[in-house]
Amino acid sequence: MILRSLLPLALLVSGAPLAALADGAKDNIPADVRRIPPVGVEVPEADRLALEKGIADLGAALEGLKMRAQDAKNHPGLDVLIPDAEIYHKAARYALTGREFHKEGEIKLALDQLATGLERAHALEKGEAPWTRQTGNVVRGYRSKIDGSAQPYGLEVPADYDFEGTDGRRLDFWFHGRGETLSEVNFIQQRANGSGGKIKPPGAIVLHPYGRYSNANKFAGEIDSLEALAHARLFYRIDEDRVFVRGFSMGGAACWQFAVHYAERWAGAQPGAGFAETREFLRVFQDEPVSPPWWEQKLWHWYDCTDWVINLTNLPTIAYSGELDRQKQAADMMEKAAADENMRLVHLIGPGMQHQLHPDTLAEMERRLAAIAAAGRERVPMMVRFQTYTLRYPTMHWVTVDAMTEHWEAARVEASLWLPSGLSVSTSGVAAFSLHFGAGECPLDPVGKPAVEIDGQKLQAPAGVFTDRSWDLWAAKGDDGKWTLTAEAPATGGLVKKHGLQGPIDDAFMDSFLMVGPTGKPLNEKIGAWAAAEMNHAVTEWQRHYRGDARVKKDTEITDADLAAHNLVLWGDPSSNAVLAKIADKLPIHWTAAGIVAGDQKFDAAGHALAMIYPNPLNPERYVVLNSGFTFREYDYLNNARQVPKLPDWAVIDITQPVTSQYPGGIPAAGFFGEKWEWKAEGNR
Repeated sequence: MILRSLLPLALLVSGAPLAALADGAKDNIPADVRRIPPVGVEVPEADRLALEKGIADLGAALEGLKMRAQDAKNHPGLDVLIPDAEIYHKAARYALTGREFHKEGEIKLALDQLATGLERAHALEKGEAPWTRQTGNVVRGYRSKIDGSAQPYGLEVPADYDFEGTDGRRLDFWFHGRGETLSEVNFIQQRANGSGGKIKPPGAIVLHPYGRYSNANKFAGEIDSLEALAHARLFYRIDEDRVFVRGFSMGGAACWQFAVHYAERWAGAQPGAGFAETREFLRVFQDEPVSPPWWEQKLWHWYDCTDWVINLTNLPTIAYSGELDRQKQAADMMEKAAADENMRLVHLIGPGMQHQLHPDTLAEMERRLAAIAAAGRERVPMMVRFQTYTLRYPTMHWVTVDAMTEHWEAARVEASLWLPSGLSVSTSGVAAFSLHFGAGECPLDPVGKPAVEIDGQKLQAPAGVFTDRSWDLWAAKGDDGKWTLTAEAPATGGLVKKHGLQGPIDDAFMDSFLMVGPTGKPLNEKIGAWAAAEMNHAVTEWQRHYRGDARVKKDTEITDADLAAHNLVLWGDPSSNAVLAKIADKLPIHWTAAGIVAGDQKFDAAGHALAMIYPNPLNPERYVVLNSGFTFREYDYLNNARQVPKLPDWAVIDITQPVTSQYPGGIPAAGFFGEKWEWKAEGNR
């Protein structure tokens, strides 16, 4: 947790002094974990009845709109607008059923929000949506591809924004700080009245993502911000070369990860406080010595921004810390990592400040960001430096890593264009890469074929630059270490790890997924009971932590359309789950009535279950997951830096060991598949 205070963020960024408090020793006890979100107040019976009626009335109106939206010809665009009303229904429903009214006053907020939702629904019935042309604080909603839920986000639209104009506006993300009571009701209220966040860049739109609650915009929270931006683009003119990512406290942590993972997308980044990696932050801030299994330490690379710092060479970045803030540690760690790469990180310090923004330093940041905005994002830099640890993030500007030597080890490309007709590339940990320039982007001479040098090997491109100045080039390294070039994407035989299909288990929950419950008889009662309990836990915790209703079907109901549309999460064993039975013999780990065989290791069927991720043999362009939701659990809710993957591509679960706030049982064996999704014995330790 970033702050234990429940004061609104508006006070945290004001001039009032406020210390950043650690969670304390109590939050380091896995056997005694407080609930997050906390249990709220009792709802009086009269209020409960009023809420239930409001939820029912708005729900009926929404169902009518959804039926009407199926007739897209006569009601174009209605499906995109329905979430603007649906977010109010979901906010009240979750708060009531999940006991998430944390103060009595929030009950009235929910009733008022239901009225707003019904007002919007009635407007949509008449073909109107006046809030889409509103300036000031505007609450919007979109439908997430992940689970089909309506998710809220907030906008600050400048008063001088001309809805009939043609000019694109600068847009600044503002990632919010941690709030354990930040229900949808409270978030919508903040965004309606403009509290939370203290940036006001002149003339700019400010986008406030909900981030699916309080997870430092990781995993589904990460996709939330990208989906909110995509939705906003449908209604507002956004200058793609002047989009900034910014945030403070937990929002600063979010900003760091958006900066290093998506550096080419933004004009600039301005993180404040927060955390930038796992081990040292937990040691310093939480006083927690951390020594997890080897696979978890490998997976720290996903969100440890210090490992990705070289990517900031592609993005102007200004870090902020209060002089007395313990969370200055985040920027200090990034500054050290940058220095190790011979880079100088701009790190502005608020004099005398604890966990706050200093007004004078904020003014200096705004001045610098305005200068960056005036220059705009560099679309086609002459040099690109890029490091990744996973093909979840394969691209930086015109460079794409297509295959890695080994996931979760550094893969690095440094590519330079030299005019008029050549380029040089140096790589490490990369098995294949490609270069892509859109129309008007390639600065190389369109006469002849460019000279190419890769890791000292001199080559010539197989084809030159097109006359519209577009160009593509693919490079692959052979077993002999030599590079070959092609003008078209080479065919890949069989399964390979690639963008959106590279694991680990948690990756399946960053796209559309469907929980598939078993209807058959399990191998034994213990496996059946464990799988049922874990499925219920996954569905419940998805709603509680990621604020959506997981799609659920029985194994006997799965259709070809489901196989095409979703990552399937199969619960049970090959005896109880009909879908798993169809693919069991096509998986690299075998699970039968005799037991589980993982390489040369065998585990008895009576006390062990299998969790894993793999390309679905029934549709290899989608994942299949066995017996797992997102892999961090209740203990990790207590501090956002703990929210990292706890399981790799596969894990054997010892169900004779107790389920805890950290793990679904004992983990006697776990590991990663290879780059072709093959069983991999070496390196799985």
